[in-house]
Amino acid sequence: MLFKSLEFKNAVGQKVKVMDIPVLEEDNRYFFIIQVRLQKFIRLIYSEKSLRRNYSFREYLKKVLRWPDYEQLFKSQELKNNA
Repeated sequence: MLFKSLEFKNAVGQKVKVMDIPVLEEDNRYFFIIQVRLQKFIRLIYSEKSLRRNYSFREYLKKVLRWPDYEQLFKSQELKNNA
C-alpha cells in the first residue's frame, strides 16, 4: 500500500506534518471513509494549539475506526514466493 504525507500551517502559524495517509483508488470501499476522516482530522489539527508538529493519520484511524475495518484497510499482503 502506498502512503502519502501532507504539510500545512495551522491557525497559529506552526508547520504541521500529517503522515501515513493511505492512497486508495476511487472504487475502493474505504475511499469515502478515508476522505471524510482525513478532513475531520485536519480540521481538528488546524484549530489545535499544540506543540506537536508530526501527526500519524494511521494512529488516528486506529482510534476511530472499528477494528475489522482497520485491519482490512491496512492488512499486509502476502508476497508470493518470498519476493
